[in-house]
Amino acid sequence: MTQQTLPWQYDQKHSYAYNLQYGPFGNFDKEPKYRNIGKPQYDFFGTKVYSLFGIAAGPLPRASFVRAALDRGFDIVTFKTVRSNQYPCHSSPNVFPLESAKFDPLQSDQAFKTQESLSFPLTITNSFGIPSFEPDVWQKEIKESYKAIGKGQALLVAFQGTLQTASRQKFIADHVKGIGLLLETGAKVIEINLSCPNEGHSNFLCYDIETSKEIIQKIRNKYGAIKLIVKITYFKDDEHLRLFVKEIGSLVEGITAINTIAANIVNQKGNQAFPGPKSRLQAGVSGQAIKHLGVDMVKRIKLHRQEFGLSFKIIGVGGVQTAKDFHDYLKAGADFVMGLTGVMWNPDLAAEIKKSLH
Repeated sequence: MTQQTLPWQYDQKHSYAYNLQYGPFGNFDKEPKYRNIGKPQYDFFGTKVYSLFGIAAGPLPRASFVRAALDRGFDIVTFKTVRSNQYPCHSSPNVFPLESAKFDPLQSDQAFKTQESLSFPLTITNSFGIPSFEPDVWQKEIKESYKAIGKGQALLVAFQGTLQTASRQKFIADHVKGIGLLLETGAKVIEINLSCPNEGHSNFLCYDIETSKEIIQKIRNKYGAIKLIVKITYFKDDEHLRLFVKEIGSLVEGITAINTIAANIVNQKGNQAFPGPKSRLQAGVSGQAIKHLGVDMVKRIKLHRQEFGLSFKIIGVGGVQTAKDFHDYLKAGADFVMGLTGVMWNPDLAAEIKKSLH
């Protein structure tokens, strides 16, 4: 495996606040810019784009990150997940490189060990807690991001609901409120994150099909025919996934699969790696360790989509670090593919994938 000596796009040696102020790092803000040629030929939810590959949500919710990504040839960029209210970030550090291992969804207590240097193929972990600026700040950043969009490029904006009390109805109302705030920015396509645990609960919102469906229906009732994508986590139970697709698939324009998967994160001595409460023993794993699960989910979602005669698009995410990884997702049935861990390491990944399309 080769070692990475340059900083990542997100410099894990510094705090989240430092990265927000000074990032992105690595070669993301370096010349020369990528130049698209010809006409954009792929339809991304109503916008013609040059490529089927983009950047998934995270970690920097700033227009500077969006602009840098667009300049490097990433024509579909996700503005990092925001909330309807300001929300704090977990204490630093928030990111660690991990030793290479394959995620086993049947092993509930699987542990991944941190390592000092990033190595290829890439597996990392993050523990941010989905922080968010207050709405008036992120609304300005999203509006600035739209100004950076050029020909053949598209911006996707992501939202996360916040369970501030034990009230299910307030949680649902928070989603409706948040989508309204996003629409004020001119957002055209919105991804709702159903793949992180509800605050104060151990389960994932996407596993609660009834609540997920009610959230989407109330958003539709309030705001009409907006373009919605939902991001989900890995489903071990295929019948559960089948029911999700059956109930949710007709209500959305797209399903993104998968987000990071939670696992125990320990240091080389076997102790909890992230500082703070015991709840931070578990954190999201991304990269090579979860690629096989992302591809598996895309295959199964496609089959269920066909069974029910639905037309939503599938966005495959997880472990995309090479052009081959990208094409593996297309072969599995993805309509679009996104990456993040691989993007953080290689700012030329979009250019390499575009080359493979011709």
